[in-house]
Amino acid sequence: MPNPDTETKTAFRLPPVAEKCVVRTKSGPDRKGHFGYFGGKFVPEILMPAITELEAEYRKARKDRSFKEELREILRSYVGRPTSLYEARRLGERLGGIRVFLKREDLTHTGAHKINNTIGQVLLAKRMGKTRIIAETGAGQHGVATATAAALMDLECEIYMGRKDTVRQSMNVFRMELAGAKVIPVDSGTRTLKDAINEAIRDWVTNVHNTHYVIGSVVGPHPYPVMVRDFQSVIGKEARSQLKKITGGLPDLIIACVGGGSNAMGIFYPFVRDQGVGMVGVEAAGEGVDTDHHSATLSVGRPGVLHGTMSYLLQDRWGQIKGAHSVAPGLDYPGVGPEHSALKESGRVKYVAVDDEQALAGFKLLCETEGIIPALESAHAVAYLAEAAEILPKDSAVLVNLSGRGDKDVETVAEIFRERGGK
Repeated sequence: MPNPDTETKTAFRLPPVAEKCVVRTKSGPDRKGHFGYFGGKFVPEILMPAITELEAEYRKARKDRSFKEELREILRSYVGRPTSLYEARRLGERLGGIRVFLKREDLTHTGAHKINNTIGQVLLAKRMGKTRIIAETGAGQHGVATATAAALMDLECEIYMGRKDTVRQSMNVFRMELAGAKVIPVDSGTRTLKDAINEAIRDWVTNVHNTHYVIGSVVGPHPYPVMVRDFQSVIGKEARSQLKKITGGLPDLIIACVGGGSNAMGIFYPFVRDQGVGMVGVEAAGEGVDTDHHSATLSVGRPGVLHGTMSYLLQDRWGQIKGAHSVAPGLDYPGVGPEHSALKESGRVKYVAVDDEQALAGFKLLCETEGIIPALESAHAVAYLAEAAEILPKDSAVLVNLSGRGDKDVETVAEIFRERGGK
């Protein structure tokens, strides 16, 4: 395999990994945490004992009936699972007569899919005897979900958040504090999600003996990408069963937004082997992929190493990580999960980019047709749905992951609309 330390600095052609990516994507990564060419564990030596402990404990927990039953019961009674699968008939009519099914992760406790993962990880941390939880957050939903899980299980919690995001998502900052968490603003770099992750990793290195770092997406060193995917795959498993009951079959197309990629992996993974099911991951094009203000990692990035894993990244010609931008804070990240990179290379999933203007239009479209306010992250998926509907047959069944509710974004959108005279 090429040396990541040198290969990220120059353009190069990937090895032909398509076939093995499909196989490993379904069965999980290899024993070293690679999804074909991507993944792995690129961490400081001081963190290897913690990573090794986590990997071993998760391997045992995923086979432990008592752990699985406890997790299932918390998700049922506390989180509100299963979430509903709602047929958005007015939206489908507006888009030419297709059948649109929304997986309503916005109806979970805390308002987004993030809690599926945080409950699982905090339960695992308690099993390992950890007394302190740390996390990073961008849009604030992962921070709220982590603070909530830590409060439920009586553990100390600190959340790192870019200063820019604490302003954009001030309501979520207060929600975290209400749950007893300490929110630590990060002023380095771009003052967004990437920099919050950097600070969380520094904390973890210093306090590894008593602290578990709850990573919020399918990124980071192995076993995080597979562990987060597994905790989030409840979304796709439920949707698969629910749609079969409603339609008698599987969807023609699944659409989900992609930042780090946890909500998308959660809904994609249970359908990966169903070759008749199309899948589209929607990235943030921000102000346009031809500018330096976007988060379209898979669309225009190239492989490199960031935050402990080999994956597609936004880089300059020397391999330095570029800043990312999106109107949706949760998509404002210059990397993506390694399994998404493998799915891109295998051709199993198509990845596209939707800009800020299109996302705002998607936000308004769902509000007007269904009375549902989506998170700006989820609005990217709705925006692509509107575009795809123009070429889809009228009887197509499309499954859209509505990964979060938009309460957190109403003030941001209102300000944008006011600046534009209501347009």
